[in-house]
Amino acid sequence: MSNATDRIIRLKTVLDRTGLSRSTVYRKIAEGTFPSQVRISVHGAGWRESAINRWIADPVGYREEIAAQGAQTQNAVEGSR
Repeated sequence: MSNATDRIIRLKTVLDRTGLSRSTVYRKIAEGTFPSQVRISVHGAGWRESAINRWIADPVGYREEIAAQGAQTQNAVEGSR
């Protein structure tokens, strides 16, 4: 998915899509096993839909630092076009 079409989704949507509880989401973020939030305003935050999709595709193997490396590689490839 291209970054240009990547949506920011809110907590309710993340909970619905993953089946996790709110406390589990925040615990997994702290452990580095779930995508981190993106600040969208002073009092608001959400998640990149593409990051949630990557987690859904491989919840056991997901690691925040590995996902960040993949995103950097994808950005580099798209930037060279």
